[in-house]
Amino acid sequence: MYANANPHIGFAFELVLADVLARYHRLEGNDTFFLTGTDEHGATVAKAADKNNKSPKEFVDEVSAKVKELAKILNISNDDFIRTSDQTRHWPAAQKLWNLIKDDLYKKNYEGLYCVGHEAFMKKSDLVDGVCPLHKTEPEKIKEENWFFKLTKYKKEIKKKIESGEMKIVPETRKQEILNLIDDAEDVSFSRPFKDLRWGIPVPGDETQTMYVWADALTNYISALGYTEENPKFEKFWPADVHLVGKDILRFHAMIWPAMLLSAGLPLPKAIYVHGFITVDGEKMSKTIGNVVDPFEAVKKYGAEVVRYFLLREIPSGDDGDFSNKKLEERYNGDLANGLGNLVQRILTLVENNLDNELIYKTELTDADIAKKTTETLKEYKKNIESFSLHEALAKIWDLISFADKYMDDKKPWAVIKRDEKEFLAIMTNLIVIIHGVARMLLPFMPETSDKMAKIFGDDLLNKEIPDDYKFIVKKGGGLFPRLG
Repeated sequence: MYANANPHIGFAFELVLADVLARYHRLEGNDTFFLTGTDEHGATVAKAADKNNKSPKEFVDEVSAKVKELAKILNISNDDFIRTSDQTRHWPAAQKLWNLIKDDLYKKNYEGLYCVGHEAFMKKSDLVDGVCPLHKTEPEKIKEENWFFKLTKYKKEIKKKIESGEMKIVPETRKQEILNLIDDAEDVSFSRPFKDLRWGIPVPGDETQTMYVWADALTNYISALGYTEENPKFEKFWPADVHLVGKDILRFHAMIWPAMLLSAGLPLPKAIYVHGFITVDGEKMSKTIGNVVDPFEAVKKYGAEVVRYFLLREIPSGDDGDFSNKKLEERYNGDLANGLGNLVQRILTLVENNLDNELIYKTELTDADIAKKTTETLKEYKKNIESFSLHEALAKIWDLISFADKYMDDKKPWAVIKRDEKEFLAIMTNLIVIIHGVARMLLPFMPETSDKMAKIFGDDLLNKEIPDDYKFIVKKGGGLFPRLG
């Protein structure tokens, strides 16, 4: 996250998206390394610090601490947290990479329009009515001598890798967007005069210049892996399988970063997943309007699992979506309280009242149609996650929850127990198969809820398939999701 302000709900969305991917791959048995952190240099941060009457270091220390706190309360399972102001871990890697690409760097005088919000020079054609369309501010006219990076040297190769799918851009609309931009790409200013920007990494061998914030920040992906000291972790986890980024910084990740890596002789990331923005009650978040959603307040009011569920279900993974308390409460009561919570309670009560809190799983009691339904749901769920449609994967889980409710209503086990104990056992066994599948698939999305379900039913979610004669011992607890209001 860019450390020019405290994290808002949009960054919380990015964190939970990344967390689902990491938890899913761990569940699949894949060795996984999940990195997040804070990008802390640049003119925007320096100005924000000055506005708050703090030094840049004091300011970013506070913002970084808030980001770490947010990751903790959202139950984010990151393996590492990198700060670009870290002079021990990050700076040496950024300077090492600079030295590796120095044959593609040249110095020249330049005059252009600089958007402080983007931390980038913009063309007049990028502006709308003379202002940056994203930040709604007029760029500064700057004339200075900078180091430039030969992006133009690599754009054909990058385009080829994107078109071939060697470096995937997901969703497809973002792939087309970057392909449309790449032909017009120009060489990139890679430094700012030290006299104008002291908050950043010094350019190796040129004390008059400070590294461009993106030349510095993008290196975080390898600095955290111990690139400078040739840590085995770098060999193991680079290239990254996925970079997860917001749509506003796609061009930096899909053009500048690959060009830097090609220049340095390093492999490119395999995929870039791009998420959209969150509006609030249909309007863009704005400090001026006063509609910026504080994720800490949302978690305090509704709980981390509910916030995770809403963001992951309501907001399309690769597109824009809307946040409102009304929608969140409707999702809570409809999907969580009346849906999942009610299903768990119904099954628990039937086992408790009729089987003395214990059900021993017998494969021969399972219905082929139930097994087929859970298998097909799991297959679609995996397909959705691996194509970065996490909201669709969650929808598949809720389809299975609805299926289980209908199955129970059709079979009426509370009536069957009075006349046929074996048929009742078969019905309950089928419901346990479904609830095991639901709990396991929920684990990447709602880990605490999944864990509670496992404890309620005495389930072991490490089991992809339930072993024959496995004993489910139910333990009554508080309702998963008591209704709101």
